[in-house]
Amino acid sequence: MDQILALFIGYLFGSIPFGLLIARLAGKGDIRTIGSGNIGATNVLRTGSKWLAAATLLLDLAKGLAPVLLAKAMFDQPTDLPQAAWGPAPLAALGAVLGHCFPVWLGFRGGKGVATNAGVAFGLSWPIGLIYAAVWLLMLALVRISSLAGMCAVVAAAVAAWLFGNVQYVPVLIVIAILVIWLHRANIGRLSRGEEPKVGGGR
Repeated sequence: MDQILALFIGYLFGSIPFGLLIARLAGKGDIRTIGSGNIGATNVLRTGSKWLAAATLLLDLAKGLAPVLLAKAMFDQPTDLPQAAWGPAPLAALGAVLGHCFPVWLGFRGGKGVATNAGVAFGLSWPIGLIYAAVWLLMLALVRISSLAGMCAVVAAAVAAWLFGNVQYVPVLIVIAILVIWLHRANIGRLSRGEEPKVGGGR
């Protein structure tokens, strides 16, 4: 029951569509009708407001961080594999990403989970979160392609968990990485054709 409740809590947090809410409150309309139709920070940036995009990024990160920390505080965490791999904290993490990507309030059509998974990574273990953020920001600075930076970051989180000895978090981070990359399949197609837009302008 602890695991089921943790998964549910994570999903509820993750399903809050901050990007959509912030854009509407700021008078930008429904961001699902512009750009990629996504509710994440990258699409909010296409409204022309860096501040709204930054707020969306931070709130999407927070809704991944909060349920993981809450699950750690509320429930006992098993220490032996494989129970620890699917204990309350990892399942809250998975629930948060699933909620963001498939929110019930929006007909299960949400974002792609990159910012929410950043919060998840910090919640599970701050060193994993630092690697996630470092890879994400470094790749974004080098190539200025949001989708590529995000996919590199989710893979880096799983690798970091293994390198830092947090092997109990590797399975859930692998599952999340597979989900995030699958949701970016259209972006991968555009990347292969050299057509993926860059942050801040041209292709």
